[in-house]
Amino acid sequence: MYFNDIIQELRKDQNLTQSELAKIFNTTQRTISNWEAGRNEPPYEILRKYAIFFGVSTDYILGLTDNPNPTWKNGKSCSKQIS
Repeated sequence: MYFNDIIQELRKDQNLTQSELAKIFNTTQRTISNWEAGRNEPPYEILRKYAIFFGVSTDYILGLTDNPNPTWKNGKSCSKQIS
């Protein structure tokens, strides 16, 4: 699966629209659409926010592993707080 397919699937699994996700990530619906269509790639900081918000590893988002569960160094669970 490609990066853009993975981020679209994560959003849809949470029943979020592109507009809703754009508000959470402080961007536009068009930007989310471009990322999901593979026309553009999000910057590193947004990739990090995707991983935190959806509780998956960046390796999963990038398609480097099929295991969506992150291995946290500190043993703490993921928070949906985006800062």
